[in-house]
Amino acid sequence: MGKKSLQLQQLNNKMLSFVSLKQVAMPPTGWIKAIRNAIGMSMQQLGNKLNVSKQGVMDIEKREKEGSITIKSLREIARVMDMQLVYGFVPNDGSLDALIEKRATELAKQIVMRTANTMKLEDQANSKERIDIAIKERAADIKKRNAQILWN
Repeated sequence: MGKKSLQLQQLNNKMLSFVSLKQVAMPPTGWIKAIRNAIGMSMQQLGNKLNVSKQGVMDIEKREKEGSITIKSLREIARVMDMQLVYGFVPNDGSLDALIEKRATELAKQIVMRTANTMKLEDQANSKERIDIAIKERAADIKKRNAQILWN
């Protein structure tokens, strides 16, 4: 097993831990405010732990809700609330392998269809089955030779 393949497998395994969390929606008020309220902590108390004012806490909660808060800030807030920030990425297609396969197939289809259309214009069209086989072969070749071209 090559280094890249092992790295891909290890990342896939780590990401699988997050798949079930994909369905968890952020509370409407944001995680910080929801947790702070659930444990009975006032804005002033959180502010004291963070060395910011009550207004500063309001700003933090607003930035989290808007998605403009930094990971560094979230880590610090988690720390003072005796929690741990956990974050990760989850591929929409379920795994990195599926993501690569999807992109390789899309790219292969573009390449094969360009050639197929040219051949069709020259009255040398291939069957749909032959085109499908060519797409699969090209996708496998793209994945094997150079994964970087997938992201151009």
